[in-house]
Amino acid sequence: MTAFLFSGQGSQYPGMGKEILEANPEFEFIFEKAEEILGYDLKKVMFEASEEELSRTCNSQPAIMAMSLLCFEAAKKNGITFDAVAGHSLGEYAAMVASGILTLEDGFKVIKARAAAMDKAGRETEGAMYAVMKMTAEEIEAVCESVDGYVVPVNYNSPAQTVIAGEKQACEEAVKVFAEKGARAVPLKVSAAFHSKLMQGASDEFYDAVKDITFNAPNVSFYSNVTGSELKDFSDMPSLLAKHMVSPVRFTSELDAMTAAGIDKFIELGPNKVLTGLVKKTIKGADAKNIENLKTLEAALA
Repeated sequence: MTAFLFSGQGSQYPGMGKEILEANPEFEFIFEKAEEILGYDLKKVMFEASEEELSRTCNSQPAIMAMSLLCFEAAKKNGITFDAVAGHSLGEYAAMVASGILTLEDGFKVIKARAAAMDKAGRETEGAMYAVMKMTAEEIEAVCESVDGYVVPVNYNSPAQTVIAGEKQACEEAVKVFAEKGARAVPLKVSAAFHSKLMQGASDEFYDAVKDITFNAPNVSFYSNVTGSELKDFSDMPSLLAKHMVSPVRFTSELDAMTAAGIDKFIELGPNKVLTGLVKKTIKGADAKNIENLKTLEAALA
């Protein structure tokens, strides 16, 4: 069984998706819908804007979703079938479109609201995020609890990597303790402490913007960051997605749940191959590939 995985924020790069679109002009419908909802030419931002401009939350979130859906359409066109979907943080929204939970139009409406709320939070709150390596999640949780101020694990990425977020000073204190214990902490280039309670204002604003959107049951299994397992109840998605903004991404739990369900092949759709690396670090001998251009598409078909 195969799972499609969708990349998260920070994976973007200028020019992403251009090659696939040029080879498949019929995928232009993704950008036509994006422009209709966003009010600007997303393709121009993806293909012509500077790295700095593309990295702005209001640009990077819809751009990564469009890129991921381009790769999804290319995979489908080439006969690659799938039984489940999952996304990492932002990637969960492309997974919702791919699995039929959201229409393409509503997908861009939701991502526009999410990007606006998170962009605002990045300007109004003072937060930081660090990726911590060479330490177990349990040890990282203990360090976070021991320091003064607010800092918590927010992305359980692999057994060897957990991301923390919180107040800047508390994060810096935790980083000192990690160093003393032989772990390595790398600061992330983000504007806020995503997936922590410091995003509560953004979460409330986002809920108000999406509470009337229609969410359908998916046509394949959908795995959730919030629960770390297959989601069965789709009756109140706006509340779950608002919670998603202030809750940790339980990616390792999702991979464990997928493996237990019989999924043995993973294909990442979107820019770069961050999730492919996390899968290989979490599941020994995993069959994991990524699709982000024509070369990787060809390799995935081999």
